[in-house]
Amino acid sequence: MIKTKMSGTLYKNIFWAVTTLIILALVFSVFFDTGPRPTNLTLDQLTLKINQGEVSKIVVSGNDLKIELKDGSKALARKETESALSETLKNYGLQSAALQKVSLEVKEPSGLRFWLGILLPTFIPIIAMVAIFWFIFRQAKGGAAQAFSFGKANVRLFTSFKDKITFKDVAGLKEAKEELVEIVDFLRNPKKFLDIGARIPRGVLLMGPPGSGKTLLARAVAGEASVPFFHIAASEFVEMFVGVGASRVRDLFQTAKKTAPSILFIDEIDAVGRERGAGLGGGHDEREQTLNQILVEMDGFERNTRTIVMAATNRPDVLDSALLRPGRFDRRVILDMPDINDREAILIIHAKGKPLDKNVDLKKVAVRTPGFSGADLANLINEAAILAARQSKRVVSQQNIFDSIEKVMLGPERRSRVISEREKKITAYHEAGHALVAASIEDADPVHKISIVSRGRAGGYTLKLPLEEMRLKTRSQFLSDLAMMMGGYVAEQIVFGQMSTGASNDIKEASELSRRLVTQYGMSEKLGPMTFGKSEEMIFLGREIATEKNYSETMSTKIDEETSGFIKRAHQTAKKIIGARRKVLDVIAQTLIEKETLEQEDFYNLIKDFQFKPIAV
Repeated sequence: MIKTKMSGTLYKNIFWAVTTLIILALVFSVFFDTGPRPTNLTLDQLTLKINQGEVSKIVVSGNDLKIELKDGSKALARKETESALSETLKNYGLQSAALQKVSLEVKEPSGLRFWLGILLPTFIPIIAMVAIFWFIFRQAKGGAAQAFSFGKANVRLFTSFKDKITFKDVAGLKEAKEELVEIVDFLRNPKKFLDIGARIPRGVLLMGPPGSGKTLLARAVAGEASVPFFHIAASEFVEMFVGVGASRVRDLFQTAKKTAPSILFIDEIDAVGRERGAGLGGGHDEREQTLNQILVEMDGFERNTRTIVMAATNRPDVLDSALLRPGRFDRRVILDMPDINDREAILIIHAKGKPLDKNVDLKKVAVRTPGFSGADLANLINEAAILAARQSKRVVSQQNIFDSIEKVMLGPERRSRVISEREKKITAYHEAGHALVAASIEDADPVHKISIVSRGRAGGYTLKLPLEEMRLKTRSQFLSDLAMMMGGYVAEQIVFGQMSTGASNDIKEASELSRRLVTQYGMSEKLGPMTFGKSEEMIFLGREIATEKNYSETMSTKIDEETSGFIKRAHQTAKKIIGARRKVLDVIAQTLIEKETLEQEDFYNLIKDFQFKPIAV
């Protein structure tokens, strides 16, 4: 950090030094440049011109000769040192009669130019050396000052009222906002709470998945609060030198205490708040000392009840237990992914300032985006506006928003990708298999779109979404999902007599889901309501690195058999449906080959003539 700042200061000094020199050069050039530049004459040329009667006046200033010719032009020359002009010119053959016709004027050098001529050659090197040493000492002084301020926290006071955010600008998160409104009210009107014996919370921890709105809520608190709001990232505490983090924590809390009542926000606190003694995840003395200092400042011997610490994290499972105990982070505000109503409200907020077509229905967009976070929805609306601008439209249409959903989920369209007719046919039958199985099973989610246009890494895709928000999922719904995953595989097997690599991702997801049904959800009829395997809490590079095998080898064999049983059952279901409804499969596939994309209404209009009823798995 010091090296970077010193380099920036050095470059800044060099810039100003060069700028100053350029300005001085321009000033002196203007000062000395008084008109058209005269020509230089040698003494023999000057003698010749005098003899020819072309010279009207000569001004002698030291050894410099300023010559005015009869045609109005000017010239310069220099005579010999310590010799008279007339004697010098006579040596070159000057005629006395011609010289008498020339006006001679002798001037002694004096005034500003005289002193500049004497002083500048002397002082310019001195000034240059003083400037160099000044820059060097200034740089050294700045480095020393930064070294002494190395332990200071780079805390920032919230003053950005230009784009001020309040709770009205945050859609959804009703319970979380209620908790934080209470904190703001406590700081504004502490007497109301203190009179009844209530104690202000020491800390508020915002927990939620990435993009759920933790930092946005903190900005809303800053906008609502009438008290100083300081914010800092937890990663700014940790340095390569032991003790710097703890020093910055002390400075941070001292700054907040001076302006109490105040709010202190630490973003991504898991950078320093990880469990101590785990030995993994970057644990070292510096991080642990920083965490210890935070613990002491929040609830040590010197208690300060007028400063509230807010923190945000998407990894509450790795935080140290001492950090989460009462007296430190008393409030834990959980932020969930928005439901369908919250998604619609979030879309309305992010659509402000964007010209939407009058036929745009954000409710339909909310239905198509289950699992999207607030950040995903903001990105979705922005991508829709970009697509509309790319097409030179003045308003954002419903189709632009639908296309942006698929772009956010799968990636941009790759229509330029050249595929053979056979590959296109295989992809069409594969996606038709998924869609047909999904439409044929009772508990499957409805199909919203089928496409064989490549997006991202997917050669094609079948988009199916639930009709309503679901927090729980039943065994029959999982079995329907498995059968739908196997639909593409079975369609290729029946139509072409062999399988392609296009089904590899479906098989991978089906295998993982079937194993979870057995080992985590207890949905195996043979093994009953039991879970198998215990994952350790140690995390490395974002992945679990150890799973305790708490079952025997015999049970491991049974788990493998049950996992395989779920896959075989899904395969048989898909095979039964596609075999019985082969004509429907052919119609869907041929339509996809022609149109490349089928929306929900087009798909169900296509299959309604066959009048088949959904079956239960």
